[in-house]
Amino acid sequence: MMIAANATPRPPLSNVRVVDLGSAWAGPMAGHLLADMGAEVIKIESRARMDGMRLGRPMVGDDLAGGDRGIWPELQPVFHGLNRNKLSVTLNLRTETGRRILQRLASVSDVVLANFSPGVLERLGMDYASLRPVKPDIIVASMPAFGDSGPLRDMVAYAPIIQAMSGMMSLVGYAPEEGEPLVGELQAAWSDTVAALCAALGVVAALRHRNRTGSGQYVEAAHLEGTAALLGVPMLEYQMTGTIPAPPGNDDPDFGPHNNYPCAGEDAWVAIAVRTEEEWRALAGVIENDGAGCPGLNADARFADAPSRWHNRRDLDEIVATWTRNLDPRQVVDRLQAVGVAAMPVMNIADQFADPHLNARETYVEIDHPHVGAEMVYGVPWRLSDTPGSVRAPAPLLGQHNDYVLQELLGMDQAQIATLAAEEVVY
Repeated sequence: MMIAANATPRPPLSNVRVVDLGSAWAGPMAGHLLADMGAEVIKIESRARMDGMRLGRPMVGDDLAGGDRGIWPELQPVFHGLNRNKLSVTLNLRTETGRRILQRLASVSDVVLANFSPGVLERLGMDYASLRPVKPDIIVASMPAFGDSGPLRDMVAYAPIIQAMSGMMSLVGYAPEEGEPLVGELQAAWSDTVAALCAALGVVAALRHRNRTGSGQYVEAAHLEGTAALLGVPMLEYQMTGTIPAPPGNDDPDFGPHNNYPCAGEDAWVAIAVRTEEEWRALAGVIENDGAGCPGLNADARFADAPSRWHNRRDLDEIVATWTRNLDPRQVVDRLQAVGVAAMPVMNIADQFADPHLNARETYVEIDHPHVGAEMVYGVPWRLSDTPGSVRAPAPLLGQHNDYVLQELLGMDQAQIATLAAEEVVY
């Protein structure tokens, strides 16, 4: 498809409506990935059971030390990132009427997305078997922790449990010879992100199938399976050698050197990665030319080829660190990038927002939230030439789009909506 140079690209999912039952991280992220690409994503939430990401003392806004003014659920920055570009309707699914309205909404939608435990969608009447007779081409995407079947089916888990059960936790930390204790934990819900990407891609594949055949599908994106699928190398290592994988630290067997190195300044570091012989000669040349006390580095037999550099990587790390300690990270980066060696500063949060490369890639974008004002959220994680996604709207206020959903999509009048609100169905 060719798009005129002066035309505004049409988002690829602009004709898709998603009922988003997700909560916390994984489900909402899958929903916003689809919304970023143009889908109309309607978040189902309620004061009776609020998304956990709306709860807690806010980190932004003016009311940080005072009491709850009733808007704290609108001031949570993590919620804002995970729910941008969405609409919000408040339906109390603890009521039978609320569940019936939800089913009606599904009948005029393309996708139902949830990260519930197995059985919850069935109890809501929102599972694939229940919805298919009403809408034969419906797509239901579910994100159970351990899958819909198997011995762990009924276990409830958040990301840290998934990461532990997959074996990933045992690989987080420094290499054993560095003498550091096992770190074991990640600061981010990494497996939630993996599951979200799997679910979003599964939905896109199901939409493509539906557009070709007219048939809907059930998509299962189990957190454990998605996480374990990215641990192929350590799993194969164990199967082939019987060796239990240990934390690799910053090592990579295809690179040498490959590490973070200390620089001049407080807690200043630079990441350097060398893969090819040409890159190695370039790095060695820069270090030698700087007079870092390593003459003949290119001729050193310890580093004659990639296997030798891997075997002697600790000695190599010391030599590189001796050089970097006298320079600030940007000096190292400029010198190495100029000769084709991969190097970047190890950045803190402020550095990331100021980095010209990340800004050019729109890694972070500014959005205007009605209660917070201008705030930064992370951008679309990929770039497409003809059909780029975008962050078009802030996260919705709780129930902000009730009238649109209930009136325009479902045909209710104001009197009906008022009655539902009084009965705490629309709540």
